[in-house]
Amino acid sequence: MTGIVTESLTRRAMMRRAAQLGVLGAAAPLAIELTSAAEAAAQASSGDDYRALVCVFLYGGNDHANTLVPYDRANHARYAAIRGSVAFRRELLKDTVLEPRVAQTLTDDQQFALAPYCPRLKVLFDSGKAAVQLNVGALVAPLTLAQYNSPDRAKNPLPPKLFSHNDQQSFWQALGSEGSTIGWGGRLGDLALSSNEQALLTCISASGNAVFVSGRDALQYQISPEGAIPFRPVKHMPWATPAVSAALEQLVTRPSAHLFENELALLARRSMAMEGVVNGALDKVTLAPFDPVPDRNPLADQLEIVARLIGARRELGSTRQVFFVSLDEFDHHNDLPAKHARLMAQVDEAIAAFYRATVELGVAQQVTTFTASDFGRTLVSNADGSDHGWGSHHFVVGGAVRGGRYYGTAPHMSLETEDQVGQGRLLPSTAIDQYAATLASWFGVPDSEMATVLPNIGNFATRNLGFV
Repeated sequence: MTGIVTESLTRRAMMRRAAQLGVLGAAAPLAIELTSAAEAAAQASSGDDYRALVCVFLYGGNDHANTLVPYDRANHARYAAIRGSVAFRRELLKDTVLEPRVAQTLTDDQQFALAPYCPRLKVLFDSGKAAVQLNVGALVAPLTLAQYNSPDRAKNPLPPKLFSHNDQQSFWQALGSEGSTIGWGGRLGDLALSSNEQALLTCISASGNAVFVSGRDALQYQISPEGAIPFRPVKHMPWATPAVSAALEQLVTRPSAHLFENELALLARRSMAMEGVVNGALDKVTLAPFDPVPDRNPLADQLEIVARLIGARRELGSTRQVFFVSLDEFDHHNDLPAKHARLMAQVDEAIAAFYRATVELGVAQQVTTFTASDFGRTLVSNADGSDHGWGSHHFVVGGAVRGGRYYGTAPHMSLETEDQVGQGRLLPSTAIDQYAATLASWFGVPDSEMATVLPNIGNFATRNLGFV
């Protein structure tokens, strides 16, 4: 398996789990006697070739039709007739119409506007720093409506358990059903491990456990908005005196002949060592505030700690990193207008603040942020909500993004065309694999290694969608 391509480094990803644990337990740079490793460390310290991907996952299934809304009169009329009471009135959208920076003709001459609670994303789109990928979703191979309706699943495979939250969250993150243990972000991390001095800081989640950033060799590092998650049994018990803490530390970190006890001790040593390394580096990074107080924004809090970690990249010796953040509660079967407005306003605020932070840090060209979600929603409304769908529209943001335009194929605003499978559930015209391959290529994965990260990519003629 070859590694991430950098300007001065193209070699095998040598790091394996045992070596990671041994080195990271001592909280030291990679100690391998290879000239190329020294070159990688030098490159990391210079920061010249740093790149990061940031996945913003919207748990529950974001309602794409009330995020990117038809604005032209003909298609808005169709949208309003189908959606009923949850549809936006056209006059509310006049200030958020998205005008592509290059001439584009979309399906049925559609013109889109962003929901009025996303003004910052519009600014990013208008300035060429954000793009929209249309109708992307879970596919094993290209699929027509006739193939979807065919009983021959061997010839026309479908993703596992369509419309299921857990399985589609897993497919988006790992390209497999619920229970998958390795995500495509983690596979990127596997290729990038040897490019980073602190291999453990290659794949990072600010949102708890996420399969997206779990690799075969890359270990998922979890962080909180406050910084490194402490090893509480040793230093953070209110009753623990210094002597008790020292005794507990010795107890939980001592080597053992028992395989599982020794592994636990290794994890404890690594956790305590990395707490000091990470927090020490974070303490040196200051940024303009992300989040207006007292109206807290949990997504902004997660993205702020990601920005601070990026700001500490030189001290931590990082050249390639994959991050995961998320926001919950997008499963809007009822009260869609109010609930969706609150959440998408948080997404809008958080992503814009994060982009500003990358500009402040001087890495806007080196950080690409993208959204993902379980699935889209039905175009047909469910009283005042919507049901589980399939394809959806997503945003890509960053200085390297070829923004201010749409990518992919816009779906018809209809319940009867061949790009939907019932109730306005979109049949994806772009696969997650293609979306991910475009990001992976920018990250540095050579085309010859793309199938290592995305096992189904060979089923699709187009690997790079061109948005970055």
